[in-house]
Parts: sequence; C-alpha cells; structure tokens
Amino acid sequence: MPAYPRVETEAKHLLDERPQLETDRWSEWLLHGRYADDPAYERVVRSVVARVADRVLQDARLSPGATLVDVGAGEGLVAFRAIERVGPSIRVVLVDISAPMLRHSAVIAARRGIESQCKFIGCSAERLVGIADSTIDVVTARAAVAYVADKKAAFAEFHRVLKPGGRISIAEPVLQDEAFFVRALKVRLAAEPKGREDRFSMLLHRWKALQFPDTEEEQSKNPLVNYSERDLVTWARGAGFAEIHLQLCIDIVPSVVTSWEVFLGCSPHPNAPTLRTVLAEHFSPEERDFFVGNLRPLVESGKHVTTDRIVYLNAVKPAP
Repeated sequence: MPAYPRVETEAKHLLDERPQLETDRWSEWLLHGRYADDPAYERVVRSVVARVADRVLQDARLSPGATLVDVGAGEGLVAFRAIERVGPSIRVVLVDISAPMLRHSAVIAARRGIESQCKFIGCSAERLVGIADSTIDVVTARAAVAYVADKKAAFAEFHRVLKPGGRISIAEPVLQDEAFFVRALKVRLAAEPKGREDRFSMLLHRWKALQFPDTEEEQSKNPLVNYSERDLVTWARGAGFAEIHLQLCIDIVPSVVTSWEVFLGCSPHPNAPTLRTVLAEHFSPEERDFFVGNLRPLVESGKHVTTDRIVYLNAVKPAP
C-alpha cells in the first residue's frame, strides 16, 4: 500500500489535535472507546500509556540521526515522543493498518511542525511495505503485535528491516488469562445443577464471553489471547534476534474507574463491545436491573480490582 500523504491543509483548520476524519474500529476505540469519551478518565489513560511509551523508548536506546519504525503507531505517541527526546536529527516511520489513524497522526505532526521528520505507511506488521532490508535503527511497537495474526512473520519483518546492531523494543498486553477466566467460568456454570446456576455468574459470563473467547478452539484462533510472554521470546529467537530481554509486569490494583458511566462506556480492546451495548442487546430489562444492581455498587465503591499484565521485550539484530 502507498504511504499516506501529509495533510498540512487539513491541519490549518484544526483547533485541537483530534480532527474529525473518517473512522474505523481502530480509530473509534483509540479516540473514544478506551476511555468512554470521558475527559477525566482520558487523562488517566493517557498518563498510563505515556509511561509505557517512555519505557519502550528507554529500552530502544535511541541516538541522534537514528531512523525509527513504530509499528501500530496509532496516534503517533511513541514516534512523537521519540522526536521530543532526540530532536530534529531523528526520522520516524509510522506504520499502521488504519488509514484514519495514519491521517490523524499526520495532522498532529503537521500541527507540531515535525512533519518533515515523519513518514506514514499503511501496511501490516507481517509485511512492512516500502521499507528496505537493513535500513532501520530501531523498531518499536506498543500494544500492536498483540493484534497481529502471524506474529512469527512480524518478528521476521522486524529483523529484516533492521540494520545489524539495530534494536527492537516492544510493550504488549498479555490477555490470555482473560480468556482462561471466561472459559473456566463457563465450565463451572456447566457443572452446576440445571436451574441452580448462580445467576450473577451466568450474566457475568454472558458479558465477558462477548469480549473474550470462552472455548479453547476460539481462543486458539484469536491473536489477542492465543499467546503468552514465552511465545514472544520464541518468535524473537526464531527470527534471529540476540540479547533478548523480557520483563512481565503484573499489577493487581484497585480499578481507576469508579464512574458507572465510564464503566458502561469503555471497552478493553477494539473488538469488544462495551457493557452498555451488551446490556442493551443481550440482556432482558429484568436481567439488566439485576446485574446492574449487583455490579454498580462494587464499581462505585472503589473496591473493584483490576489485573494488568504487560510484557516489555527488547533485543538486538546481531552483526553477520
């Protein structure tokens, strides 16, 4: 696919950095769904994501004059922070399968006056179109490889485009346990006597099964949940990387979401419906009242707990 052009003319008419361009499921989630269009929660999410991006860049060990490819660039967070860190000598290539997100990030680059340092390419991680062999100093990805169907091919592409001595630095969520939970809940409910199943658990399963697969077969086909942190190491080694370092961070903490409206309106990933949608389309009015009556007090009490699992991996393409 061709690179997307810079859009200076669009940038002149913007009052902020969130232009209303065409949308797809990726842009809808990145710009709206992950924080339910709530400004306060958006600030919290962006703060967390910025810390992850900074860790990715720290492990990338950027130097002046480097060329960086950011895969699944989204809003351009990693690429633009790289420019902030290194300055005008760095060049960044923003890669994404979402044309709306590429145009969105191009507008931001134009507004910031850094468009000359940026190139925008529409392609998948499995095939980095238009990037020649051994021409890149650093490849980064943040919550992007998780969605790639052929992760082995993606790591091979990262290795192909890097110069000898070049680095990869990625941060990816590990959501396998979410699918394991939904599968286990389904098995437990099936083992209960007919008519005596826990009603709240039944409705909880109905909700969660619409966000994560609840069978082994479905999980094995879903790129978001069919891998572990060890698989990432295996793919990196198989692609030819050396000096591989992986850190798995697991944080079990009180949820930062205490607003019921935000809880209803946000979703864990672009393919997941919100709880508001699930309640409207998959619950009867009486089921909605029962489920909300039990869940809402927990959310608003601040005692609701979340578990975040994220992997940081960095590695080097060795010299021949």
